[in-house]
Amino acid sequence: MSHTPLIFSGNSNPALAEEIAKRLKVHVGKSLVSKFKNEETRVEIGENVRGSEVFVVQSICKSPNGNGVNDALMELLLMIDALRRASAARITAVIPYYGYAKQDKKTKGREPISAKVVANLLKVTGAKRLVTMDLHAAQIQGFYDTPVDNLLAMPTLCDYLKREGLKGNEIVVVSPDAGGVHRAELFAKRLESTLAIVFKRRPEPDVSEVTDIVGDVQGKIAVVVDDMISTGGTLAKAAEAIKARGATKVYTVASHGIFAGDAVNVLEKSVIEKIIITNTIPFGDIKTHPKFVQLSIAQTFADAISRITTNRSVSELFNGDETVTNEPSPALETVTV
Repeated sequence: MSHTPLIFSGNSNPALAEEIAKRLKVHVGKSLVSKFKNEETRVEIGENVRGSEVFVVQSICKSPNGNGVNDALMELLLMIDALRRASAARITAVIPYYGYAKQDKKTKGREPISAKVVANLLKVTGAKRLVTMDLHAAQIQGFYDTPVDNLLAMPTLCDYLKREGLKGNEIVVVSPDAGGVHRAELFAKRLESTLAIVFKRRPEPDVSEVTDIVGDVQGKIAVVVDDMISTGGTLAKAAEAIKARGATKVYTVASHGIFAGDAVNVLEKSVIEKIIITNTIPFGDIKTHPKFVQLSIAQTFADAISRITTNRSVSELFNGDETVTNEPSPALETVTV
C-alpha cells in the first residue's frame, strides 16, 4: 500500500478538501458527484485507486451548491462504496462535521439514535476508519468497532484568541451549558483564565432559557465556548445574561458554524462582539458579515492524514503544548466554493 494518500471530495465542503490536499502536496482525485434527472445521487470515480490509501472528505451538512444534509450523507456513502468496489486498500471517511450527532441517545420513547445509524451505514459501505472533529458527544466513538480519530479545533481557536490578546485574568471562559464544562475547562487552562458556567433548560428542541450563571464574569471579557452553533438563539440569550452580570464584552468560539434558519441575523443583532468558527462547514459570504471570523483547520486534518498514512500517532498532535499547525491559522476572508 502506497504511503501517498489519495484525497476525494463530495460537494458539501470542496474548498476544505482542496486546502487539505494542497497542504499534503497532492491533488483532489477526479470524481463525478452529481444527480440523475430523477434526483438520485450519481457517483463515478475517475482515477485508479487499486491498492491505495484513500480519504473521502465530506462534512454531513448543507452544500454550497444548495444540496441538503441528506444529499451530503448519500454522496459520502456512495463514494465509499464505489472506492471499495474499485479495490482501494483502505478507505477512511474524513467527516469534519459529523451530522446527525445531536441524537446520540434516546431521551424519550420511540426516538431513533441517528448517530448510530450513520455509524452503521459507514461500516456497511466499507469505511475502515473515521476522522472527524469535535464530536457533539464523545461517546459516539463507541458506535464504531473501527478506529476513530476525534480531532480538536481548540489549538487553532486558542491561537487566534491569544493573537487577539484574549487570555489571562482579563477574560473568563464560559460554558453555555453543563454538558460543555469539560471543553470550557480545557480552553480556560490553555488561555490561563477563569471559568464560568451558564445553566439553562430546553422547553423544546432548539429553544433554551437561561436559568443561572455560576462564576465571576464582572468586569471581564467573556469567551463563550461551544462545539457548534445551530440556531444562535442559545448563544444570544446567554450573551445577554452574561452582559447583565457585568461582563464588558462577549466573544464566542465554536468548532462548527451550522447557522440554521435565521441564525446569522440573530447573532448579528446580538450583543456578541465576534463569532469565531472554523471551516468544517462552508460559509461562503463571510466577507459581508464583519462579526464573523472563520479559521482554517485544514492543516490539522492534513497532519492527521499524513500520520495515519505513515502509521504514526495522531494523538501526539494534541499532547502538551504541541500545536497542530506549523504556521498561524489564518482567518479566511472568503471561502471558495
